[in-house]
Amino acid sequence: MEDLQDRFTRITRSPFGPSEEEVRANLAGEASADAALALVDAEQALHEDNGRPPVPRDLTAAAFFDVDNTMVQGASIVHFARGLAARKYFKTSDLVDVAWKQVKFRVTGKENTADMASGKEKALSFIAGRSTAELAALGEEIYDEIIADKIWPGTRALAQMHLDAGQQVWLVTATPVELAQVIAKRLGLTGALGTVAESHDGVFTGRLVGDILHGLGKAHAVRTLAIREGLNLKRCTAYSDSHNDVPMLSLVGTAVAINPDADLREVAKNRGWEIRDFRTGRKAAKVGVPTALALGAAGGAAAAVISRRRESKAS
Repeated sequence: MEDLQDRFTRITRSPFGPSEEEVRANLAGEASADAALALVDAEQALHEDNGRPPVPRDLTAAAFFDVDNTMVQGASIVHFARGLAARKYFKTSDLVDVAWKQVKFRVTGKENTADMASGKEKALSFIAGRSTAELAALGEEIYDEIIADKIWPGTRALAQMHLDAGQQVWLVTATPVELAQVIAKRLGLTGALGTVAESHDGVFTGRLVGDILHGLGKAHAVRTLAIREGLNLKRCTAYSDSHNDVPMLSLVGTAVAINPDADLREVAKNRGWEIRDFRTGRKAAKVGVPTALALGAAGGAAAAVISRRRESKAS
């Protein structure tokens, strides 16, 4: 049977076929769906009887949640990198580099091709030769240490709403599927669609299957999963913070912008999509800055009073 990599080689040789980028996105999506369903099957086999009464299932509807800044505050890959740096898996300077690229992405709202290529190369060099089980175990530890406290309660409540309705709930993220599955499992979700790194006999080769799961790749992963699970995409819901996920959001019957970047907010307004923003601190900061500038010395005096109160409480 022809595997995904052979199919990529065959299709890209055709002068009339899709572009190499489109083929890689499609392969990433299919590989992600394959891996996600395999991980879910393995997890269910371990916990066939959990003692809970079954929830009536809605077999044709599901919800799909982006992870970074949608379900998790900040970038999940940066949080994982922090945990790995603490364990001396790589240098702190590498962590700073990853974080800086994430900052640039959040400020511009655009994916930088050079940054993505560099990040992919570093990530693949890190996992090459390591076991998939090792990465999953590290993910479990780092989730408990760092990520558990960074879940947006509002988004988690939305996911629970779909679970209570008997619907499947999937994470969809560029984070490696093994790590994404840890987050999904900890939150009690169905599973996760994530970037698939090639492995043989449980050991990573240092290559990706297709490409990083983002943009069109996410949409293709959701579409592939829907076909295999018998879902009606018109009855499905997708949530994201990023304009890059418009292909995925456009695929389903209901799209919701969560903590949206400026471009996604504009698209959501134009298309009549619901917008939910859980960044109350950020909202307050945006309102507060011009007010402080206008008040001038008065604002400085208030800050001094607050500072003195904090000092007196500390003493």
